[in-house]
Amino acid sequence: MPKYILNRLIYSLLTIFIVITVVFFLMRLLPGGPFDGDKVFNENLKKNLEAKFGLNKPLIQQYTIYLGNLLKGDLGPSMVSSGRTVNSIIEKSFPVSAKLGIVTIIIILIAGINIGILSALNQNKFFDRFFMVLATIGVTVPSFVMCAFLIYFFSTTLRILPSTGLTSFNHYLMPCIALSGYSLAFVSRLMRSRLLDVLTEDYIKTARAKGESYAGVIFKHALKNAIIPIVTYTGPLVAGILTGSFVIEKAFAIPGLGREFVTSITNRDYTLILGVTIFYSIFVIAMNFIVDVVYGIIDPRIRLER
Repeated sequence: MPKYILNRLIYSLLTIFIVITVVFFLMRLLPGGPFDGDKVFNENLKKNLEAKFGLNKPLIQQYTIYLGNLLKGDLGPSMVSSGRTVNSIIEKSFPVSAKLGIVTIIIILIAGINIGILSALNQNKFFDRFFMVLATIGVTVPSFVMCAFLIYFFSTTLRILPSTGLTSFNHYLMPCIALSGYSLAFVSRLMRSRLLDVLTEDYIKTARAKGESYAGVIFKHALKNAIIPIVTYTGPLVAGILTGSFVIEKAFAIPGLGREFVTSITNRDYTLILGVTIFYSIFVIAMNFIVDVVYGIIDPRIRLER
């Protein structure tokens, strides 16, 4: 097990390094910059700003300087938002995204797993078909369409829910529904299909033949193996939702990390784009690492095969 964890840790650190390197050079290769266009009217001012942020230095030197600062935990100052550092922006905006994300994840896992179990146990009955139709709709409808529908129906037409901000319980309802749509549908379908597969396995039939109750077989044997794909999916799910949904936060005017990322791209704010990307990547890779370890604990065959 220690060797398995060490291997996964090395792969994770290597992946983070590759992401940092690729994003850094891709941003510099794209045309335009944080001080191009109408942002700076004076050419001398532009040169001074580029010198201030080191953009006039050779690209390799910029890269090594950035890596050195990154090892100290310094993501640098924002090139567009005067007086703000990338660290402070993430510290301020991430908790907002995290609060929304935690509520959404709880909804997804509790509702998705239970709907999947009930659908599998009522295969081809009304309950199963009804929720699988809803799950199909949830998977196929884009989040921005869901946002527009919820805002139009509940805020504009019925006027019962606020459409902006995140200050009360009512403010959470529409963003959570829109944010959970795809993942909730996916978890439900995944749980249903996996549980149906497990119920056809020989050890389930053996347990039933030994006289164990149907409920006992489900909860003691079937669910343990059926839930493994959900554990695998939970890592990227948690990372993706906690770091903010760009579309959802923009649509509902939520001051989270997703909205900051969209703004940084629009402004070509190199340090903020890179900082948020690194933060998001580390979060995703860390969650995948945790899932790999948990996966190896749940199923020892995984760590023996790698």
